[in-house]
Amino acid sequence: MMRFVRIYLSLVLVMAFWGSAFPSSKIAVQSAPPEVAAFIRFLLGAAVLVALGGVRRLPVRDVAAVGGLGLVGVFGYNVLFFAALTLAPAADGSVIVPVTAPVITVVVTAVLGRRRLAARTALGLIAAVAGGGVFLAGIPAGGGERFAGDLVFIAGAACWAVYTIFGAPVLRRLPAFTVTTYATLAGALALGVFALPSFGELRWSELDTGFWLNQAYLSVLPTALAYVVYYQAVRRVGPAVSSSAMFLVPVFGLACSWLLLGESITGVQAAGSVLMLAGAWLATRPDAGVRRKSRLAEVAG
Repeated sequence: MMRFVRIYLSLVLVMAFWGSAFPSSKIAVQSAPPEVAAFIRFLLGAAVLVALGGVRRLPVRDVAAVGGLGLVGVFGYNVLFFAALTLAPAADGSVIVPVTAPVITVVVTAVLGRRRLAARTALGLIAAVAGGGVFLAGIPAGGGERFAGDLVFIAGAACWAVYTIFGAPVLRRLPAFTVTTYATLAGALALGVFALPSFGELRWSELDTGFWLNQAYLSVLPTALAYVVYYQAVRRVGPAVSSSAMFLVPVFGLACSWLLLGESITGVQAAGSVLMLAGAWLATRPDAGVRRKSRLAEVAG
């Protein structure tokens, strides 16, 4: 039981780090092109993981799978995430991504036959989609760029959902630390190739100490540490339960966006956020039988 509690407390800490990453990443793209900022973050994050001993022998049969996770969850997600930050407030992303990703996870797992789509789940999905519509409708007039950025955030959430779902089978065979290290290395390499044309445009000498300290924070805590802990949770309690913890990210994200950037969402967007959260909670809440199996598995483990 205590181990189960520790897993959830560690997930709360991860969500706090990820919530803070929205405004911190917004600050980063104010000084560097988004693709370069993403590359620096994950290059440093990969270096931290390697230094901590994350490089171990990877079975040949898993090379493609782990590399694919890096391309989707690190490269794909962060290209979209950092691009969206140049168009929309970090506050929007801190609500859209963590709420949308679990909903997409539920839909995909249901399509794949891994989850039963009960009436409560369907009702939750409808409410979450309706809340998303209200959230987007709450964008102030003339906010076409912000609207586009929010759609890019949704695309990023889809990448994260795929990363979570298809990472689960790999984690049944390999340690979370190993998977995270190699996926981060693969994603950082792809980000480096993608960012290469922008390197010449950046005046590296103008990047001040604050930029590098911010990048160091992003690479160590929201990236290296948080990714490992999150994947450990996915391995122990499953992708649906782990991704549902992301409902805490808006709380931390909105608070940090307000404190660091002075950003906030409109009243209509706040109402849409509540509807999205309620719907996503209903949609991702495990059935009683699933909860009993999880508790029994934890006791047995």
